[in-house]
Amino acid sequence: MRKIKIEKWKSHLPKYENGEIVGTVEKEETLLDAINVLIANKKPEEMPKGLDNFRLMGRLSKAFEKADETGFLELEEVDYQFVKEDLEKNIPSTWGMNLNIMKAVENFLNVKEE
Repeated sequence: MRKIKIEKWKSHLPKYENGEIVGTVEKEETLLDAINVLIANKKPEEMPKGLDNFRLMGRLSKAFEKADETGFLELEEVDYQFVKEDLEKNIPSTWGMNLNIMKAVENFLNVKEE
């Protein structure tokens, strides 16, 4: 089991009106948001298939919901390894320019098994 503390940070995103940027909007983000974006942006043919992966995604969904409430993401080893490998292979390099994402990802990758 891996237990990861979920840190929150504020991001400033562009605010659009009629297709034009008119300012910024402050949004609270976490590692969970980054992982969700990473998974959601996969091409359908790159998504793992099959019943085992279906169940894995269900467990991740439940763990993310619980983490929103508790502030800690708790993953069984197989689920942790799936997310870790996905981060290692697919994280956009430009995300490294965001020090908050960088810290959150490094904390995730370095968390010890309990």
